[in-house]
Amino acid sequence: MAEAEQRLFMLIDDEPAHSRLVSALAGREGWRTLVVGDSESAIATLGTRQGMQLSAIILDQSVPGDRACELIAELKERRPALPILMLTANTSPQLAVEAMRAGATDYLVKPVAPDRLMQALRNATMRDTHHDELSPLSEKMPSNLDFDAMVGTAPPFRDALAKAAKAARGHGHVLIEGESGTGKEMLIRAMHGASPRVKTAFRTLSIAHIPASSLESVLFGHEKGAFPGAFEQQVGALQHCDGGTLVLDEVDRLSLDVQDRLAQVIETGQVKPLGAQYAFKVDVRIVAASNLPLADLVATGHFRARLLAALSRTSIMLPPLRQRDRDIGALTRYFLHQIGQQPGLRPLGITGDALRLLGAFDWPGNVRQLQAVLFRAAVFCDGDALTADDFPQLREIVGDIQIPKRPTRDSAGVQLYEADGNLRPLEEIEADVIRLAIGHYRGRMTEVARRLGIGRSTLYRKLSDLGIDNAA
Repeated sequence: MAEAEQRLFMLIDDEPAHSRLVSALAGREGWRTLVVGDSESAIATLGTRQGMQLSAIILDQSVPGDRACELIAELKERRPALPILMLTANTSPQLAVEAMRAGATDYLVKPVAPDRLMQALRNATMRDTHHDELSPLSEKMPSNLDFDAMVGTAPPFRDALAKAAKAARGHGHVLIEGESGTGKEMLIRAMHGASPRVKTAFRTLSIAHIPASSLESVLFGHEKGAFPGAFEQQVGALQHCDGGTLVLDEVDRLSLDVQDRLAQVIETGQVKPLGAQYAFKVDVRIVAASNLPLADLVATGHFRARLLAALSRTSIMLPPLRQRDRDIGALTRYFLHQIGQQPGLRPLGITGDALRLLGAFDWPGNVRQLQAVLFRAAVFCDGDALTADDFPQLREIVGDIQIPKRPTRDSAGVQLYEADGNLRPLEEIEADVIRLAIGHYRGRMTEVARRLGIGRSTLYRKLSDLGIDNAA
């Protein structure tokens, strides 16, 4: 924090209210803000004493308008090493592509989420890492939010999809665990799309970004006069989602007191707003997500076993990308296809050397990081296919090592061979095929059995014999 306290960024923005908001958000982590209102002042400021102390620039695209990319290019020419983040109300990726080609490090869509702003500043100013090529983008690329878009054949991943596909058709609570970037949000959206509650209320609460003093009111609601400042009644998220689904992201960040209250709501089906004399009956499905294993937090006293038991009627673990490295090729081709559909970009292939380079990296940011790396490479690629040369910083990390080719697979993506070239056991191949079928047909077990040409009783027997009954 000592280093961050000395950091100064220039905000190019002509809206005082928005400038105060961005400055306040950045100030929470020790940043100082220098606000300028037009392009000319921004360029002039670079040569001043304060300008020489800048660690980053945040540009609101509305100031230069259609000339935003020209301003970015000029700022970058004068200060090549200075990270530039662009704020825009335009959700089209085309402007992001043009801005990055002009020299922008990242972009954020207004209204800016506090966590994304701070993550973008952190990523842009981490001078001891390869932040340009390997840091995740603050804004997510558009993607299909259904099970068909969940690409991968690694058994732990297919187990997770099989569980999710079956759970989606029910009404029980679900806990999804996995490192940041493994695809928890996408899986939740896919489950909601296949849920019988798809047309009912759906709300996501990011626990980490709600002030602790407000969290109980946000979750449970409050009556007018319940506490100083409660000037009117507020309906809580649990009551708002009656009949629907409430997503609690980073549920591990709940205080122990709130955990106790939430567990009681789940057990009784009743929620009592702060200051109320009565409780409301609610039918709400809770989907909880955590970057940390909750069982470990229970063991250290940081999470209530009672709440974990209530939430984990279905428990899903999304594996990190380093544990499903054989999926990198399929994920890469899928992302390149999606990226190629974006305005300002075009379809690209990828060479074997580039794929082996991607496969040699550990991907601490998981699938989200892989997608961002491919997007940046596609923005600057002049050829028809990405090569290893399109990932210079990645090559520097991995080195010029020779990476062996992966064992071959059939067209469905099921691995047929062991690493030593011998065929895998038949029961392992059969288990992979069943996992693929459950995920592909979204947990519709009658359809899975029909497509596999077996009866439902035979299917369930195989699930038990193959040790994947709990996953399906």
